[in-house]
Amino acid sequence: MNRNRWLVISTGLTLLVCVWSTGEASLRWESLPPLPNALGLGGPVVGVHNDVLIVAGGANFPEPVWDNDKEWHREAWVLVEGGAGGYEWLGGFALDQPLAYAACVSTDHGVACLGGTDGATVFDRCFLLRWDPKTRQLNQVPLPSLPAPCAYGAAARIGDVIYLAGGQRGAALDTAMTNFWRLDLAQRESSPDSLRWEVLPAWPGPARAFNLTVAQHNGFDDCIYMISGRCPNDPQRVAAAYGSTATSEVFALEDVYEFNPQRYDAAAFDAQHGSYNGAGRFAAPWRRRADVPRCVMAGTAAALGQSHVFVLSGADGTLMARADELKLAHPGFPKRLLAYHTITDTWIEAGTAPVNQVTSPAVVWDDKVVLASGEIKPRVRTAAVWAIEPVGQTRSFGAINFSVLAVYLLAMVGVGVYFANKNKSTNDYFRGGQKVVWWAAGCSIFATMLSSITYMAIPAKAYAQDWVYLVGNLMIPLVAPIAIYLALPFFRQIDATSAYEYLEKRFNRPVRLFASASFTLFHLFRMGIVMSLASLALASLTSLSPVHCVLIMGVLSIIYCTIGGIEAVIWTDTIQTFVLLGGALVCLGLMIAGSDGGFGAFMRTAVGDGKLHALNWHLDPTSASLAFWVVIFGAFGQNLSSYTADQAVVQRYMTTPDIKRAAGSIWTAALLTVPASFLFFGLGTALYVFYKSNPERLDPTFMTDQIFPLFIAHEVPVGVAGLIVAGIFAAAQSTISTSMNSTSTTVVTDFLRPFRLARGEGGYLVWARVLTFAFGVAGTVLGLLFIDPDNRSLFDSFIKVIGLFMGVLGGLFALGVLTRRATGLGSLLGALTGAGVMALLPIYTHINGYLFAAIGIATCFVVGYSASRLLPTQPQSLIGLSIHTMNRR
Repeated sequence: MNRNRWLVISTGLTLLVCVWSTGEASLRWESLPPLPNALGLGGPVVGVHNDVLIVAGGANFPEPVWDNDKEWHREAWVLVEGGAGGYEWLGGFALDQPLAYAACVSTDHGVACLGGTDGATVFDRCFLLRWDPKTRQLNQVPLPSLPAPCAYGAAARIGDVIYLAGGQRGAALDTAMTNFWRLDLAQRESSPDSLRWEVLPAWPGPARAFNLTVAQHNGFDDCIYMISGRCPNDPQRVAAAYGSTATSEVFALEDVYEFNPQRYDAAAFDAQHGSYNGAGRFAAPWRRRADVPRCVMAGTAAALGQSHVFVLSGADGTLMARADELKLAHPGFPKRLLAYHTITDTWIEAGTAPVNQVTSPAVVWDDKVVLASGEIKPRVRTAAVWAIEPVGQTRSFGAINFSVLAVYLLAMVGVGVYFANKNKSTNDYFRGGQKVVWWAAGCSIFATMLSSITYMAIPAKAYAQDWVYLVGNLMIPLVAPIAIYLALPFFRQIDATSAYEYLEKRFNRPVRLFASASFTLFHLFRMGIVMSLASLALASLTSLSPVHCVLIMGVLSIIYCTIGGIEAVIWTDTIQTFVLLGGALVCLGLMIAGSDGGFGAFMRTAVGDGKLHALNWHLDPTSASLAFWVVIFGAFGQNLSSYTADQAVVQRYMTTPDIKRAAGSIWTAALLTVPASFLFFGLGTALYVFYKSNPERLDPTFMTDQIFPLFIAHEVPVGVAGLIVAGIFAAAQSTISTSMNSTSTTVVTDFLRPFRLARGEGGYLVWARVLTFAFGVAGTVLGLLFIDPDNRSLFDSFIKVIGLFMGVLGGLFALGVLTRRATGLGSLLGALTGAGVMALLPIYTHINGYLFAAIGIATCFVVGYSASRLLPTQPQSLIGLSIHTMNRR
């Protein structure tokens, strides 16, 4: 096989790196080895498969370009990584016929090539280009043909599903179509006989070709965006609202449309089953979005970050009518970059690119966007290949902010030192001697339920979506009476140190040990998840890495929690509550002040864009846009489990002197939730309005969950930012220290004491400190292992973990308190069944994680009660252990 080898070492003179400013971020353009075809190609097939870049087909004009006809090519090349960080082109490959201007998209199955033309015929055939790394062969594998011939369209994919929009069925622009088709490549494996293209409803705009198509997340779902293009200039068919006239024959389009597959599939389900299963406020699958500032036909776009689309090239059509006149004097297509933000629906001018290469698709390779070859002016191609990546704008956290952070964190350690000498027994260490004031215990419960994740994730959720989750938070005051009148009396009656002591008295020791072990396992994972997720956001605020953030949170928590016990945890929680709420109020004021038009315009934007929407009246339990009933049942299950079965919460209201003040601590936490929830969701809406007014301040390198930290880092005054960041660190440490102390409590109380594994009260106190330290180290190690920059939603991840573990524990307590006939064996079977169901639920279903806790409670309760009725058991005394016998003690 003949090979054209182009080996370029990254350190050589032929490597060019440019950084082009795009407001709050920059794009780094790195020159890769040029295409072996020195003239370059227009309309090539470009894609990535098995870690190599594939370029095939295309068309160009031999020099002199204005004196020769277009030539159509079938040659193919593969760019592989060579030694010493360089790259190497492999040649000698070819398509089975000349082909250009096909829609193409990279998939795990290969590079999909869809339609195209050879200059004489427009094709409907499709195939995959697959690279075999063992044989180093490029193979062509057929796919089902398109519903109609198509060239000059564009494709994108979501998962295994390819979407193709726009194009021409013939050589002339008057054959432009309103075609929108999709193909699910997953069916190649599961049901190859049924693999075929599906015709979807078209966008509500004119037919077009040379459009851009890209997939990106819109805050709710992954969506398809169709941008710009051109169509015949027919005033009878094309309204002036769609763009501007390029020539007397061509209309340059500037409209943009978003297609939401979730909404379309939900509507299709309704039509098939005669039910209402809509997925939120926007019932139609297509909706028009903000027009692109200028036409970018024949260009290319790429999704960068979690919610940005960058238009890297495109022709505006302004000189289209003069191409024959200007010839080589044509200045080339505009080099101004554009960036679109899917959440705020805003466009910005995003700097200048070194080149503008149209009629070539952008592909992702090694976490960079590659733009290979293309047309730089009429009839003129380029062989240049670029690798493009965003570079976030850095801003120093500053000495003042770091000083504030250090002082605050050291003060938290000082609280632990202060309480160190007050711990003379495990009762002091685990329950504060039951002399903690009720309002401080309530603040600690509130802070424990809040955590740094929800402090950052709830505003991010409201910023990206709406206020649907607010209803769930407002369920806490409704759960509080259940905790006060049903759970609290039992815990106070048996003077519980561990919540799971009740389960042994009600059922048996195996049930108690199962529940305690489940709780311990849950909080170990909780520590790791809280530290890892919080570290990603905190790292974006400071010059610290996520690893450094995890270590700071873990080490400081281990120090003050190990030496100070539960009182240190409660009082640091109380301080943190006021710092975080105060910081949130300051940020809210800055956001509103920084938005265009003041408070009145702020409210008009929020209401007009649906950011205050709170209720979805549909029945779909899988939709990312939560139904009202999902929020109600899901939040009830989560909060019921937390306030009745979570040792971390129960332990706090057991630190107060009596049942009346314990009830006061529960009410304090529950009522604090109401204004805090409106504050945090209001922050999310304020972030949306602020960045809609100032889209140039968005950084595409930031994840959506980092939007509040982004604001703190760039918009909050020095010193105040340091205090808020310190509060976020402290909130994370609060969650970690809570988990450390409560897991130590359960192990000592539920495993060591019943089996008398220590000598005297002093021995158990030593074990308490040793276990607190050990669990802190284990949680920190898990935090380091769990760091994942690709996590899309902190809030969703956290909710799923709560539901997977705590639902079953809530079911056990419901069985004990509400029934007479539930037995130890039946309850244990219910718990084991519930744990199995919860383990399989995220694997085999698409049910929203918000429902996991409620499903866990229901499964454990139904199976446990049924098994208790069916299996024989010895009768036992239930006096004082259920609501039916509460007053008989």
